Amino acid sequence: MSFSQILGQERAKSFLAQVMAREKIPHAYLFTGIPGIGKTTTAVALTMALNCKEPVNGDACGHCVSCRQMKSGNFPDFLSIRPQGQNIKIDQIRDLNRKLRFAPVSGGYRVIVLDQAETMTAEAANSLLKTLEEPPPGNILVLKATEPLDLLPTIVSRCQRVPFQPLPVDDMAYWLVEQKGVDAEMAAVLARVSGGSLGRALKMCKGDFFDKRQEWLQRLIRLPGLSGEKALEMALECAGEAKKTGSQASETWETGLMDMLEVWETWYRDLLLVRVGGGKHLMINVDFSHKLKNIAGKLRVQNLINSILAVDQSQRDLRRMRNTKLVMEHAVLSLRRLVEQGR
Repeated sequence: MSFSQILGQERAKSFLAQVMAREKIPHAYLFTGIPGIGKTTTAVALTMALNCKEPVNGDACGHCVSCRQMKSGNFPDFLSIRPQGQNIKIDQIRDLNRKLRFAPVSGGYRVIVLDQAETMTAEAANSLLKTLEEPPPGNILVLKATEPLDLLPTIVSRCQRVPFQPLPVDDMAYWLVEQKGVDAEMAAVLARVSGGSLGRALKMCKGDFFDKRQEWLQRLIRLPGLSGEKALEMALECAGEAKKTGSQASETWETGLMDMLEVWETWYRDLLLVRVGGGKHLMINVDFSHKLKNIAGKLRVQNLINSILAVDQSQRDLRRMRNTKLVMEHAVLSLRRLVEQGR
């Protein structure tokens, strides 16, 4: 993966190119932004460019020994550290520190990527901090995190921050059509629903996301006409989505409860957008535009805002590992009440 192959992120790529041109490479970077927008591929491109034997205009040639090793996943000086379970643990950082005592095998730069760096335990973070204070030569650490505020300020202060932005909807849709052969309408929806995350959009393409999304939105559309008893049945059906989540599911986009709530949040966001006179080009669920317009005019703005907050609170409750059935019962009944009040 070369810099020229990365979609968007022109500011990040330009900054890294300037750094390499000056030949003063910082020993630690902090790549920030939502998942799936190019942080990992940029780290790979940086590793290739720094170790390339025949670079072209600051980018990797793609053909030399180092480039071929990177492409095959066999480059000895590219290391990736991911959470073991929920966290990056102290033993992982200790193992890294032991490896850093030795010079890079290739004679160039060793690049270490810490995925979800915000998941480091306090012990792991403090151990890494010592490494950041006195980094061994020839080593570059790339910490990836959604928000810098989730990391210790002392770690952030010792890294060169490189912010990554969600990808533009039109650019993503065009890329999905041209590179993956996705239907144009589906590509437009994917670009919006994924929140500008190409990685997430690609996972959605591989699974049954569109079928599930239709089902989830139909539940919301039916909700106002349900009795209290039927609404509780619907809540139990929704809670059943949690059985499809888990570490493997998150990698293959086998849809689950959190995914459903995210879709619900976009639905109320679109209703609010239509209610206040926003344009269709700003919609996320653009393929439901006709139904959104029919429903939005019957609801109050404040109730739509409260509905968004209710869905957001349900997501927070689930992250705290609360009882799934109780969370969904509260969510569904709250949303039903807000819709009834908003009419």
